[in-house]
Amino acid sequence: MEKFYGEFGGQFVPPAVLEALNQLEEAFLKYKDDEEFKKEYNYYLKQYVGRENPLYFAERLTNYTKGCKIYLKREDLNHTGAHKINNALGQILLAKRMGKKKVIAETGAGQHGVATATVAALMGMECTIYMGEEDMRRQSLNVFRMELLGAKVVPAMRGTRTLKEAVDLALEEWVKDIDNSFYVLGSAVGPHPYPAIVKEFQKIISMEAKKQGLEAEGKLPKAVIACIGGGSNAIGMFADFIDEKDVELIGVEAAGKGIDTNMHAASMAKGEVAIVHGMKTKCIVDENGEAKEVYSISAGLDYPGVGPEHAYLCEIKRAKYVPCTGEEALNGFKVLSRLEGIIPAIESSHAIAYALNAAKEYDKDDYIIVCLSGRGDKDVQELMDKIK
Repeated sequence: MEKFYGEFGGQFVPPAVLEALNQLEEAFLKYKDDEEFKKEYNYYLKQYVGRENPLYFAERLTNYTKGCKIYLKREDLNHTGAHKINNALGQILLAKRMGKKKVIAETGAGQHGVATATVAALMGMECTIYMGEEDMRRQSLNVFRMELLGAKVVPAMRGTRTLKEAVDLALEEWVKDIDNSFYVLGSAVGPHPYPAIVKEFQKIISMEAKKQGLEAEGKLPKAVIACIGGGSNAIGMFADFIDEKDVELIGVEAAGKGIDTNMHAASMAKGEVAIVHGMKTKCIVDENGEAKEVYSISAGLDYPGVGPEHAYLCEIKRAKYVPCTGEEALNGFKVLSRLEGIIPAIESSHAIAYALNAAKEYDKDDYIIVCLSGRGDKDVQELMDKIK
């Protein structure tokens, strides 16, 4: 397997971790095309996760924009309420085959943590989740869900006490027990082979969406749109369309209070090439070249870097990445809720917000697909005083 996407990617890790990554790559290559593995994975995707999920024509949202048709890929309808379970299921089935007894994971908004705890409960595995203390406050409902599912939730107390610190802590703890534990990385980030593994288990999003779009409209969409922090739902939404050159790939990143302030997480707009969490990628850095504190209204998007394949797709101009402020995302959250009766995750609301304007750029006979990566139940309490 290629370890790099152009100049991005790689394995910038200590020797002990490198050995574990090599074992992981070997197991992944062995099982990803294994008929028994695929049969078990697909069984659980259908019977447990509830796939395939709908590609829903949002008619009232479309009429509101007066633009092209807007379809929503309903990852929010998966068991646990987000796209994260596609990947957690695949990785934990891999962990079982590798003979691991326990799994660990990082989480930001808690969706990946809940998905990992869910599959660990299903498979009877010990589970520890690392989560920034600030994110635990913002997403207390998901903390309760993880603990209810039998996982131990450990707060990351350093720095901004958000996703970056959760990843740092998870990696540190994994190294201490690398022979017995399996690190279930939730985003398309980190050292090789993690970005490739996450893409493999998330590509189901675009495989289904492409087929469903062709069935509904008889042609490909003009664009596919997904919010992006590390980039797991975005790479899943892009994967089967990358070779379709007439389909625009659009990632919507968290501009927070504006990309001209220090309060954002727009690594594509404002990042530099740097090494973070074992990979070379675009990252928001300080004057010392270290990953900087970032901000987003959404706990799932406040990550200073981005997956290396996204950095590459941006570099070669195959995909474009656009900023969306927290205020714009709140508007998307409110508009979708009131027009379609669908409460989106505040992360996904960034993609919805961008689509409200993007739809106007295309003919009414065309259509775009937005990845509705998660549902907004987890955000309601935090956003109550922000929604007028």
